[in-house]
Amino acid sequence: MDKYIFIALTAIRSKLAYLGEVGSKTIFLFVVLYIFLSLWQVTYGETNQTSLGGLTLPQMLWYLVVTESIILSLPAIAGTVDQDVRTGSLALQLIRPISYPLNLLASTSGERALSFFINLSVGSIIALIFVGPIAISLQSLMMFALVIPLAFTIDFLIYFLIGLAAFWLEDTSGLMLIYSRMTMILGGMLIPLELFPDSWQQILRILPFSAIVYGPARIFVTGDQTLFCSILIQQIAAIIGFSLVIKLIYGTALKRVFSHGG
Repeated sequence: MDKYIFIALTAIRSKLAYLGEVGSKTIFLFVVLYIFLSLWQVTYGETNQTSLGGLTLPQMLWYLVVTESIILSLPAIAGTVDQDVRTGSLALQLIRPISYPLNLLASTSGERALSFFINLSVGSIIALIFVGPIAISLQSLMMFALVIPLAFTIDFLIYFLIGLAAFWLEDTSGLMLIYSRMTMILGGMLIPLELFPDSWQQILRILPFSAIVYGPARIFVTGDQTLFCSILIQQIAAIIGFSLVIKLIYGTALKRVFSHGG
């Protein structure tokens, strides 16, 4: 595992060399949070409610800080796999004494951890300016610290599967777009699942999207222990399930790799 930890740390150092790119995303984060704060202020005011979906207006903005930080920190996973397959560089990767999937997981995890930390830090400052602090317990932070890496792992596994589709599809960008939009909408990035129609909520809660975005964000702002246990079980099950699927598909895909040119 030492070599994969080294790969992750190297990815972080490499990302630090391009802070301008990270900074541009934080500007976008500021604009997004300001717009949605204004929208939610109107929503709370028009409904004459102090709480929607179990969240007050300050909690809602902090919820959005976490969800936006998760989405904006995403590195190019599927695109990297797609390019490696199409250019034949995957064949070169396979002769290295490391696992290609684990190598990519380590490098993208390092990039994402840094981006997420910066986005969350900047988003927290913005939230403090706009609505002030909310009560966040040490227990909430500990639960959040446990589920967020698992959320990133699930996201990686799904994007890796999409990238492997390049072995059979001419273009995987459509799949990337569909999945990213489903994660945003069905994962509760903009609207907590409690505000969806009742008939939808049970379905959305068992989909992997909620374990990537909604669950970690909700745990961060509320410290809900019941939700934590539910999300943790869901994340572990999803990681095991997607890992098995990747093992099957990756093994099949490697049979299509030729020793000369990929």
